[in-house]
Amino acid sequence: MKKYSHKYSVILDNIDLYQYKLRPVSAISYIQDSFARLTATKGFAAYDLFPKNLYWIVSEFNINFVNNLPYWSEEIETQIWISEISKLKLYTDYNILHKGEICATGNACWFVINTENKRPAKTDIFDNKFEICDEMTLGEHKKFILTEPTEEISSITHTNNLSDIDFNNHVNNKSYINLAELTAPDNFQQTHILKELHIKFNKETFLGDVLKATTYRTNTKNYFVHKITKDSLNVCDIETKWENKSSNFCSNILSYSLDVKTEK
Repeated sequence: MKKYSHKYSVILDNIDLYQYKLRPVSAISYIQDSFARLTATKGFAAYDLFPKNLYWIVSEFNINFVNNLPYWSEEIETQIWISEISKLKLYTDYNILHKGEICATGNACWFVINTENKRPAKTDIFDNKFEICDEMTLGEHKKFILTEPTEEISSITHTNNLSDIDFNNHVNNKSYINLAELTAPDNFQQTHILKELHIKFNKETFLGDVLKATTYRTNTKNYFVHKITKDSLNVCDIETKWENKSSNFCSNILSYSLDVKTEK
């Protein structure tokens, strides 16, 4: 098995209320769940690593939205595979399919961390159990370089609470993205669609930590930089690229017939 696939139905909590479609940042949740399922098939799920004082972290996440995303209750299929393994890193590439067409594609970089010294474990712990499929959706795996920000738009502060914490007892990835969204330009998400999302996780944060999220414009139209900091140190860098919504998107929603209406 070189590629792992799994099917999901888009749930209400994961839709964009402006479009009634899968919320772009929620697409990451399905990919992370698929990664967990893939590692479980090889005996390296989080619960397999925990007794060995090890845990997974993702350091980079890149996703491009290339086609229309599904509406609520529609089915999607994820495809994820191991595309490269270095001495310390494991790379996955992935697709999200809707009605047989790729609607999102991207890659991610993962480490296994030792809980005692907080250092990455060597990938030889996998004992060659992961098969490599060298297909790379976005080309070769390049080092993340943050675009230079130009003008600050807005910022907020946030104290990490229990809803932010994952099973590793640090802040989950989705919480950082939610903070970045909260500082986006007013009403921007009502008139634009997210096309690219690039994330670099620099440092773990924990319950009670106070974070500052700031969004900046760049020299490229509809391209933004979002920085999450703790005590002035960057813990997460995010870049987003957007495009204008088509003028008829509202009529598309009104004319769409949800599959769930036909259920008996």
